[in-house]
Amino acid sequence: MEWNESYNIGIDVIDNQHRQILDYINRLEQIRICGQRDKIKEVLDDLIDYTQSHFSFEENLLEQVRYQYLPSHRGIHELFVKRLNDYRHKFDQGESVENDLYRLLSKWLINHIQHDDQDYVDAVRDNMLHYLRAQEQKKGKSWFSRFFN
Repeated sequence: MEWNESYNIGIDVIDNQHRQILDYINRLEQIRICGQRDKIKEVLDDLIDYTQSHFSFEENLLEQVRYQYLPSHRGIHELFVKRLNDYRHKFDQGESVENDLYRLLSKWLINHIQHDDQDYVDAVRDNMLHYLRAQEQKKGKSWFSRFFN
């Protein structure tokens, strides 16, 4: 899979994290093609850890901006992590999960970015603009008060 600029949501730190998840998906694909079963667990564990870290970061950001749909967004994250852990469990039981896992990841990531994540962009942008305006007003008042009593 290649990153497409249309996948960007416009929040650089989130876009970079999504690219990293895509890199894990591509690593899984390379290992899957080569048939290196011993490496699949490593990539799967790294992917789960990184995805949970990304979700935590994203949810913290959405909490800060008081995103009204955070509970449902968090629920989507929780279900996805559960699915990943189910795949890890199946893998640990000796099942071949790499084909299904690759299909799930490649479809889910793009769908999640373009729909679920795109939905919160305006809330984050509006909150950040409000914060920047408040900071400008603070600076303006303190700058002004230095010259006039």
